[in-house]
Amino acid sequence: MSDYFLRLYKDSDYDVARELFASGMKEHIGKAFQHAIRQPHIWLPALASLVLPALNLVSVTTFILAFTAALVAVWFGARYMYTSYIDHSLSDDMLDIGQYYMQRDGYCFWVVESTGGEVIGTVAAIPSSEPGGEKHLELKRLSVAKQHRGKGIAKVLCKTLMDFARKSGCEAVVLMTTYSQTGAWKLYEKLGFRQKKNSHFPGLLSKVLDFRFMIYQYDNPAV
Repeated sequence: MSDYFLRLYKDSDYDVARELFASGMKEHIGKAFQHAIRQPHIWLPALASLVLPALNLVSVTTFILAFTAALVAVWFGARYMYTSYIDHSLSDDMLDIGQYYMQRDGYCFWVVESTGGEVIGTVAAIPSSEPGGEKHLELKRLSVAKQHRGKGIAKVLCKTLMDFARKSGCEAVVLMTTYSQTGAWKLYEKLGFRQKKNSHFPGLLSKVLDFRFMIYQYDNPAV
């Protein structure tokens, strides 16, 4: 990272940090849509419906319109799963990053800045709120600008947080990601995280889209 350096969050990073998070999450909508339309309960009815025009039960135009509407509905469903999370986060911990992360014990927020002064990566740490996770630290808000990926920046951010957890006496680092965030969970696995849970989000829409979240955990050997 000779062209970049890691530092703590400053209030002047606010807009860029929020934009990195939001834009990074939106990138996964397409993958979530592609995964959803591969599900048998979605594509099998669509395939079966191809015979309807042949049987003169519906016109070809009606079929095309209905098929297109179904695809659009799946797309907007996948989009909603991410945009609703983005909206919630921007009005929750990302609303006042400095107060939420930098003024409380056990919390922290780091950024990576280029030598040109551009913030191009973020990661945040909070004490885990999960039952039994009193000595666990949660990794959140990992994001790297698209044009700067593949340079080991995300790895540095993760290791910085993992080192913070070790020095804080935490037994483990935990995180939540979604199935569509392929690059993220592959990185976590390379760093030694193990998948602890793979499940649907609450609600019918997540089951229809097969929209899954995964919980990963890294056990700190030094504690």
